[in-house]
Amino acid sequence: MSVKTRALVLDFGGVISRTLFETHEMTEQALGLAPGSLTWQGPFDPAGDPLWVAMQNNELTEREYWQQRTLEVSELAGERWEEMSQFVIAARGANPALIIRSEALDAMVKAQAGGARLAILSNELDLFYGAGFRDKLPFMKQFEVIIDATYTKILKPDPRAYHSCADALGMACKDCVFVDDQLRNIIGAQEVGMQTVHFDVQNPGQSYEQALSLLLSD
Repeated sequence: MSVKTRALVLDFGGVISRTLFETHEMTEQALGLAPGSLTWQGPFDPAGDPLWVAMQNNELTEREYWQQRTLEVSELAGERWEEMSQFVIAARGANPALIIRSEALDAMVKAQAGGARLAILSNELDLFYGAGFRDKLPFMKQFEVIIDATYTKILKPDPRAYHSCADALGMACKDCVFVDDQLRNIIGAQEVGMQTVHFDVQNPGQSYEQALSLLLSD
């Protein structure tokens, strides 16, 4: 069926890319750290990551969480990083395709085959990954719209962030299926009328199936 009046709107980190929690082994190898040096696991072990719990409780922002982790890993690696992008580029910059979820690529193909449009709505795409990161990923060209708060300075869950994405698509919020791994951002999308999927980083396939079901339904 045709769903040309609908759009799949994705967060990037955690939804399209694997989280840094999932790639500790890769990070340790890239930075020359001993195996097991990185112990924080975020949503994969909240009890062992009090800083993550604090972020989930809105006691600090996602940017503040990752700033702290950047400083910690920087010290372990003998570096003096001040920006998250320095950490990510050092850990993942050599071959960023390795961190992209295959489930995301499959969902993009299925969405477009059904006539849907694609967009990214991110709070920190270039801030966290570096300005040249997206150029290394050919599939990024499939996204008609990329809204990045690195430049707009309007972060989810501010209603203006969601409206700016829908407006750029020329669509109503109700015709957008928004996928994000942070509950606060999901609530923000719901409040402006978007259909939503709270992405489960421990079960990405199921989350994408749910998104496609909403996107391709009557």
